[in-house]
Amino acid sequence: MRLLSPWFVQQFPRRILNIHPSLLPAFPGLEAQKQAFDYGVRISGCTVHLVDEELDHGAIVLQKTLPVLDTDDDHSLAARILEQEHIAYSEALNILLNERYEIVGRRLLLKD
Repeated sequence: MRLLSPWFVQQFPRRILNIHPSLLPAFPGLEAQKQAFDYGVRISGCTVHLVDEELDHGAIVLQKTLPVLDTDDDHSLAARILEQEHIAYSEALNILLNERYEIVGRRLLLKD
C-alpha cells in the first residue's frame, strides 16, 4: 500500500480506483478492520472509491456491508471483509465501465 503523490493522481483524474476495508469515511488509513473492531461497531464492510489527492477520500463508487459478529476478532472480521472486497471491486469496475454516471461532490450518481 502506498500513498500516491498529488502530481501522479492529477495525471489520471477519476481513473484510479481503490478499495478500503471500512465503510468510509469511517476508519481511514491503516488497520481499518482493527479500528472498527476496537471501536465496537456492529456493522462494517468495505468501500470502493475513486482516488483523489487525499487519503481514502474520493467519490464512493460502491460499499458492501456485513455484521460484526459477537464471535469475531479483528482477524476474523478482516477475513470476512476481504471476501466482500473481492465482490465489490468487480462490481465497481462494472459500474464504471458500463453505467452512465456523474460525480457530484464525493457522490457517484447513476443516470437513467
